[in-house]
Amino acid sequence: MTQRSARVTMPGAGAFEQVGRMTTLAWQVLRAIPRRPFQLREYIEQSWFFASVTILPTALVAIPFGAVIALQLGSLTQQIGAQSFTGAASALALVQQASPLITALLVAGAGGSAVCADIGARQIREEIDAMRVLGVNPIQRLIVPRVLAAMTVAVLLNGLVSVVGVLGGYFFNVVMQGGTPGAYLASFNALAQLPDLWVSEFKAVLYGFVAGIVAAYRGLNPAGGPKGVGDAVNQAVVISFLLLFLINVVITAIYLQVVPPKAL
Repeated sequence: MTQRSARVTMPGAGAFEQVGRMTTLAWQVLRAIPRRPFQLREYIEQSWFFASVTILPTALVAIPFGAVIALQLGSLTQQIGAQSFTGAASALALVQQASPLITALLVAGAGGSAVCADIGARQIREEIDAMRVLGVNPIQRLIVPRVLAAMTVAVLLNGLVSVVGVLGGYFFNVVMQGGTPGAYLASFNALAQLPDLWVSEFKAVLYGFVAGIVAAYRGLNPAGGPKGVGDAVNQAVVISFLLLFLINVVITAIYLQVVPPKAL
């Protein structure tokens, strides 16, 4: 008498499997970063590529972001009689929240999609398998320089967005809403503190790492054929966006609990 075993598939098991594989890839990348030889030329080329496709869009997006935040907060502070704190509120919102998110979305959307398409094209042409046969570690040769480039450019772009956004908020608040320049700057100096900048840069580094890992993972695992690569690119962008917003909520909650606000 024979018994036929039925295979039970738990709901969401595929998603957990994907998360596990992505985490494994992230650990392999972290382990491969200090190993030699380091692909310096590839790192510089990828950094330049990331910067070339994200600098202008990032600056253009930062200006309306800063304007919207400044105008909205300026209108709100006028209603409650706290116009002198408009500068601090808008600048802190830009530095802590808007700058890392804008940077991450553009790095993941512009640079990450290109990385995913490049790795995916190499995978379907079996170049990755050929590198393994030749004894070349594709993670150290291809993935590590791209992930480090995404992290580096994310940090630099975060500073650019912060500066452009704060200047744009200053212009729209002072020129269009009749705010006081001295009060705008004084309130920012009174409430802002150095950990606000550190957490912003930490978010940018982490966002760049996550965007690079997701793009590389989806590029290494396309469904097959050119259509599979295109689907992988779309999935990489969507997954990156979801993870970035989730990570932002977690880091912000921890930061607000750990770092006390600056007293007036």
